[in-house]
Amino acid sequence: MKKYIPGESRAQRKQRKTIEKLKKQEQSWKLSKVKNSTTVVTSVDKTSNNPIAFVLGNGVSRNNIDITLLQSYGKVYACNAIYRTSYPDYLIAVDTKMMKEIIQSGYHQTNTVYTNPNRFTREFDNINLFNPNLGWSSGPSALNLASTHGYSTIYILGFDYQGIGDNNGLVNNLYSGTENYKGINDRATYFGNWSRQTGICIRKYPKIKIYLSKKNLGYGVANNEIIKKKYHLS
Repeated sequence: MKKYIPGESRAQRKQRKTIEKLKKQEQSWKLSKVKNSTTVVTSVDKTSNNPIAFVLGNGVSRNNIDITLLQSYGKVYACNAIYRTSYPDYLIAVDTKMMKEIIQSGYHQTNTVYTNPNRFTREFDNINLFNPNLGWSSGPSALNLASTHGYSTIYILGFDYQGIGDNNGLVNNLYSGTENYKGINDRATYFGNWSRQTGICIRKYPKIKIYLSKKNLGYGVANNEIIKKKYHLS
């Protein structure tokens, strides 16, 4: 029997049914130990044993980087669809469609995932919710999270900002053309917000040494004066 809730819009009903479907799927996994580990990030975590962290975006400059090799030197914070092929120490995803994909895969049940709190993400166990919710994109959110975990040095890879191709006009993402991403021939996403959010994070944590690969310079990082003055370019 179909369930109708008086006053519920079509969009609300669709979201409710999606949540119900995913929650049933969670139950079917029959995990031996299920506990609600939804947590909120409210203060600096200074428990890191390793002073080095790597924050990964999904720009094409990150192609062929061995994440497991990075993990032998420090913790890896990475974003969105990287979970399909790798297991970063911290996965950050703020897009609701991507979070639905991650939850449907069951990745969050055995791996650490951070996202923004909203009506959808609050419904599920084993999801870490940002507080405050900065409303930032996944990459800058990952950088901000790493910056609160007590590292003295952070290396950034794959923050490419601008697009690729003629006049930097095409989308710059390793996962373009796949589910929940733009097509490979779609126009590049405006990068101003990513650049601005990265700059804000850098100003918030001036004691952290942040290194950016020179590969990223060709994608517009040098145009941001805040980043240009702060980054220790390697």
